[in-house]
Amino acid sequence: MPPRRRPQFTQENIDQQLQQIHLLDPSSSSENLEQLGPIIKQIHSNRQQEVFLRTVRGLIDFKDAEIEKICGDNYQDFISSVSTLFTVKSYTDKMKENIQSLDASVSQLGRGLVEKKRALLQSKKTAANLDEAIDTLQACLRVLDVVNRVGEMIQEGKYWGALRSLEDIQSMPSTSLSQTPLFQHLLSSLPSLRAQIKDAVTASMKQWLLEIRNVSAEVGRLANEAMETRTRRWRSRREKDSSLRRSRVGSAVEMITYEKTEFNVLDNDSICVDFTPLFECIHIYTTLNSLDELQRSYQADRKVRHLAICLMIVLKERLKAQSDLILPNPLPLAFLPQLTQEISGFFIVETHVLETTNSFRSEREVKELWDSLVAGLTSSITNALQTEKDPDEYFRVKECLLGFIMTLETSPYSTDPLQSFILLLFERYAKLLETQFSRRFESIVYQDDHQPMQIEAQTETDAVLEVVLLADTDKARIKQSHPPFTLPWSQTFYLCCQDIHGFIDKFYAYTDGVSQHYSNIDELLNKSLDNLLTEHVSEAIGRRLASLSTLSQIAQIITNLEYFQALCPELERSLANLQSAQRGGAIRLTARASFEATLIRSLGRITGLITSKLDQFFELSEYEWTPATREDAPSMYLYELVNWLTTVVDSLVIKEAYKDEAYKGALEYIAGCLMNFLTGRDISIMNENAISNILVDVDFLDEELKRIGRSHLSSVFVELRMTSSIPLSDTVHEYLVPAMRHTSYSAVKPKRLQSLLEKLARFGATQRDPAARELAEKRRKEADAVGRVFPGEGR
Repeated sequence: MPPRRRPQFTQENIDQQLQQIHLLDPSSSSENLEQLGPIIKQIHSNRQQEVFLRTVRGLIDFKDAEIEKICGDNYQDFISSVSTLFTVKSYTDKMKENIQSLDASVSQLGRGLVEKKRALLQSKKTAANLDEAIDTLQACLRVLDVVNRVGEMIQEGKYWGALRSLEDIQSMPSTSLSQTPLFQHLLSSLPSLRAQIKDAVTASMKQWLLEIRNVSAEVGRLANEAMETRTRRWRSRREKDSSLRRSRVGSAVEMITYEKTEFNVLDNDSICVDFTPLFECIHIYTTLNSLDELQRSYQADRKVRHLAICLMIVLKERLKAQSDLILPNPLPLAFLPQLTQEISGFFIVETHVLETTNSFRSEREVKELWDSLVAGLTSSITNALQTEKDPDEYFRVKECLLGFIMTLETSPYSTDPLQSFILLLFERYAKLLETQFSRRFESIVYQDDHQPMQIEAQTETDAVLEVVLLADTDKARIKQSHPPFTLPWSQTFYLCCQDIHGFIDKFYAYTDGVSQHYSNIDELLNKSLDNLLTEHVSEAIGRRLASLSTLSQIAQIITNLEYFQALCPELERSLANLQSAQRGGAIRLTARASFEATLIRSLGRITGLITSKLDQFFELSEYEWTPATREDAPSMYLYELVNWLTTVVDSLVIKEAYKDEAYKGALEYIAGCLMNFLTGRDISIMNENAISNILVDVDFLDEELKRIGRSHLSSVFVELRMTSSIPLSDTVHEYLVPAMRHTSYSAVKPKRLQSLLEKLARFGATQRDPAARELAEKRRKEADAVGRVFPGEGR
């Protein structure tokens, strides 16, 4: 880049510049030399000094020439002017002396005034300093008073006011006080004062936490009592309205119909939990930007409280436990309500803190505490119930846990694990309940005297009919009876009905209020009832039969069994109305078949007892098996036998059909004994007269059956009559004809006929009469022929 060309100054430029500084301006009354500096600096920077100086000297010479010319033209005037000036100068000197004299006088007077003025100003300055000092001291006193008041407010618990006072001190506007060492010292002490406030409010919160620990159980107890009151009110209403039977507390129907009474479990007549210390502490820590520290401290304290609940300090003291860190295992179930109240109170407080302090409390951590506590609680209860055999204890645990669940069901904590745990316990509860009632049913059966129940008053009738499971027609018939009277059943039926109701009530009572439902509760109930009725009622009655020998007691058992049979369909209908909310299939009891089988065994037992007595009569029969003549009258023992049989059977309080069964069984036994006389091995020889005498006894029995109106039972003697008639009527040859045998002698068994013929043959063989001996040979041959008809038949 070529060097910049420096500007060159001409005469006109220099004149112009000098004109600017009034050197050449005749109209200017003052010289403005200040502007000469920049011009000289510019000339110097452009290195034009020589040029400029030459120009200036030329100008000076020009001006000197002008002056000389002027002076030469006005010389005389100048001389006169000079003399005038000298005159003026003399006057001026004199005036100057006068002025100097006056100035000295004035100066002397002024110095005195100045001294006074200076003294006055010094006094004012001192006064101003004093005023400023007073103001500063007063300001210091005010600040000190505020600081002192801060200490008092801390002691009075006015932490927020104390903190605000410190903020006011720190934010004071800048004044003379701000520069004082005292104020600076106060400012430096503010952090320690804030720390005092922080410590004081922390101590207040710690005290509050201690109080909360002490009242948590009471809070839980009040909440549980409130829920129990609500539950009782709903159950009472549900009992009055059958349509509400399947609705539990907390269901949509209950929530709609619930006549809610405001009850604040944290603020009521019994207790008042004030959360102000916590809120104030949160506010103070937030202002101090230390909220995280408070959160950690609070969470740690509540976690320790959570552990304390797990340890159950109260239980430890009562049980004198030796360890501070071990949960009583197994957990004493008697203290479970107290433990659940502690837990309820703890989480009710935590819920309130969560709802009122925004994000101060970690909801996730509280839920983790809840989950761990529920897991520990269920584990301890499980261990405590390991050896428990009483289903009522299971029910009390369920009721306690259910109240606990309903108390906290509206809280943000999941109660599903507890609901599932209750249903898990239900399986064991059902088994233990069945075991408990099985013992009760068997005790009822074995302790019953098997006598009809006596009713002395109408109230007793109503009470019994309220319990027993009967058809409405049967109940109406019994209600028509006027006390005193006897009921058809004994204590067994009544007490079993009572316990069936108790079993069903306890069975369904366990699931009452549980939001979840056991998948096959009705199927399990069906199975349990069938098992109880079959194995512990029906079969127990069957076992009891073996030890009874009194016909009236067995007759009463038969009547009871009839009512047990009728009980089954009535119980099915009753259960259909009581089935759980999750309905399964229709309940069908199979126990009726067992009762029917036991009833048949009972009838067989009656027959067995009767036949054992009949044996005694037959021991007295004293038949003559080879009489010379035939008898026209029946045997004497039959009179006593028939009289005893009719008296005993007719006195049994059972249905006529069952009496027919008893008569039939007895007559079959009698027919069997008579047949055994004719064809059995005990008697080896017999003649026709003995057979005829047996038939006379059979005719007597037929007549007696007609007399008592049971002639249809004569059919039991058909085989005896037919078997006896063949040798008496000498029609063996007809029996040997297959067609005749199947039509006319179908009831006759060949072996028995053969045995009878052999006995007759042996009798004839002992006779000396040729005709008798010939007949005996004939009987022998007939016996052989009959034996060849169907070998082995009739054995």
